[in-house]
Amino acid sequence: MEENLKQQDTRILKFALFGPESTGKTTLAKQLASYYETEWVPEFARDYLQERWEENQHICVEEDMMPIAYGQTKLENEKLALANKYLFCDTNLMVTKVFSEMYYGFCNPLLNEAAQEHEYDLFFLTDIDVPWEKDDIRDTPNERESVFSIFKETLINTNKPFITLSGNKELRLANAVEIINNLALAKELGFTSADFVQIYEHGISFEKIKKQLSIFKNGINKSNLISPATVLSGILDLSETDFEVKAAFFDANKSNLKLKKFVPASGAASRMFKFLNTFLNDFDIEKESINAYINRKKESQLSLFIVGMDKFPFFEVLHNKLKEIYPDFDSLNRDYKNYYFIKMLLASDYFDFANKPKAVLPFHQYEAHIANPIEEHLHECAYYATSNSVSNLHFTVSEIHQRQFESCVAAVKTKIEEESGTKVEISYSYQNKSTDSITVDLDNKPVRSNDGKLVFRPGGHGALIENLNNLDADVIFIKNIDNVIQNHIEKIALYKKALAGILIELQHKVFGYLKDIESHKITEEKIAEAAFFLKQNLNIELENDFEKLTFENKKSRIKEVLNRPIRVCGMVKNEGEPGGGPFWIKDENGAISLQIVETSQVDLTDKGQAAILANATHFNPVDLVCGIKNYRNENFDLQQFVNHNSGFIVEKSTDKNIVKGYELPGLWNGAMANWLTVFVAVPIITFNPVKTVNDLLKPAHQPQ
Repeated sequence: MEENLKQQDTRILKFALFGPESTGKTTLAKQLASYYETEWVPEFARDYLQERWEENQHICVEEDMMPIAYGQTKLENEKLALANKYLFCDTNLMVTKVFSEMYYGFCNPLLNEAAQEHEYDLFFLTDIDVPWEKDDIRDTPNERESVFSIFKETLINTNKPFITLSGNKELRLANAVEIINNLALAKELGFTSADFVQIYEHGISFEKIKKQLSIFKNGINKSNLISPATVLSGILDLSETDFEVKAAFFDANKSNLKLKKFVPASGAASRMFKFLNTFLNDFDIEKESINAYINRKKESQLSLFIVGMDKFPFFEVLHNKLKEIYPDFDSLNRDYKNYYFIKMLLASDYFDFANKPKAVLPFHQYEAHIANPIEEHLHECAYYATSNSVSNLHFTVSEIHQRQFESCVAAVKTKIEEESGTKVEISYSYQNKSTDSITVDLDNKPVRSNDGKLVFRPGGHGALIENLNNLDADVIFIKNIDNVIQNHIEKIALYKKALAGILIELQHKVFGYLKDIESHKITEEKIAEAAFFLKQNLNIELENDFEKLTFENKKSRIKEVLNRPIRVCGMVKNEGEPGGGPFWIKDENGAISLQIVETSQVDLTDKGQAAILANATHFNPVDLVCGIKNYRNENFDLQQFVNHNSGFIVEKSTDKNIVKGYELPGLWNGAMANWLTVFVAVPIITFNPVKTVNDLLKPAHQPQ
């Protein structure tokens, strides 16, 4: 490259303003230079061409491109020597290259090479959403969109890091400043400009990335368990009659309420079939029998799958497909039949069950048809989440799976509505990508894909607190997609309604106290009553010096504690299922509360903590009824009630190594840590998850 076109090396961060004429580049360059008290590089071509125009009405020609390039490079290098930390360039050689190609269909090879080799830490692509301003040099007011597209394609084709700036000059300046500050931080942490743009386009604030890296390095504080929550301490124990009374109370009050069922249903069913995938990867049918493999691997799950194969709801259709493809299938020996059955079940060109969402898989065999979880949830919704003959069901889904959901809903919705006399309204939402976390290796270094890009993974179901936050409903039933039942739906409905009845009773009482406080009708006696209610019904004991507070401070404290979203959680007896359970815990401020705690949140190296965990009597089946509106009928901002210190670090195996990801505080764990909470013991019949395909062999999922 010619010497006069070389950029000087520097540690100064350089930003290029890039875009069509009259898109605010000069204005922004001046603003940024003033804000950061540094230099900006004017557009050399403007003065050069203006002078030529004034001399002899000379308009720009192809021969002007190289003098402009030389002048721009010289001017930039001069300003660079004077700059303080940052340099803002109103234009650069890439702009000259684009205009040369646009106007003359040619770019001097020296200019083309220099334009591509000149490096900037970031290009700000200026949008065309600002008014056109005419002058003697500008001449393309009617071609702004096509010219903008050329500029954008140039950055993409030359692999330059860029972010588009839109809006008025105040908004552009504010956004640019935030981007510049975060880019500087990213550079300090070892990220490239391309990394930063990838993070920005993913929608993740760099402060989150910084926090995640700190969490990977320093770890997450474990929960401080005080004792298990039991039916004698923290878990409400109701008789069957009590449940019926609570359910009747719900039915009597639901006509004035908007009800909604919220079903987390994102992701594929890969974990359901993990042991079968492992079998296909490890097994060679030419070298050993399946029984030998089972004995060698001590693979009891595979043995159970094969023994119960004909009881799966998908057996018949899959078996018929095998006979269609292999005409001699019936004459094959048993090992080959089983092997081909498993292969077809998971093969991407056949049933591909492990890559489909759980929601669309066949779960239950009825006399005339096979039902998937979507159908069962619609059926349940009509049973207990109905008010004024309308039921609302919300699925959180992966965007790539929504059409499958819609197809399954369309197949059964009309039939369910006709049978139940209920209109079922369906809505969907996606997990926000801005809640994803960066993936790191065991040395806490960011993991990259084969093309050098950073790898992100979803932030776990705790991210769905945002989806929940966006719902409009008075009572929300939460239940996982795989927790459905083939039989006893009337019983399931009874307990769900009872939980909702408890919620409504609590709301009536809580809202009453809060309205009295707001209207100044609260008395000392009512304050004492509210304090007793907190202890007796919500397991919250106010601090020892509460009675010493002034009347006004007592009111403020009661309001602070009561004015929160409410969750009523069903708890079943622990029968060995993995997952969270109810405990009394002490937080970092010394406050004791009821929380749902996952095993991974407990320090198992601490014998005392491990013993408390082992003594847990109940399990959380993710069976919640929630109230997310306040006493004024306004939605709470649920993000304000998250314990942000209660996330998870998870390790995952990849083809190459072990990687780590950060998961947000769980939806029913840390994401609801500061809600008003009531735990209620419910029968085991309400808990029927399908974590592996073999769970479909359990009585709750088999015909009766």
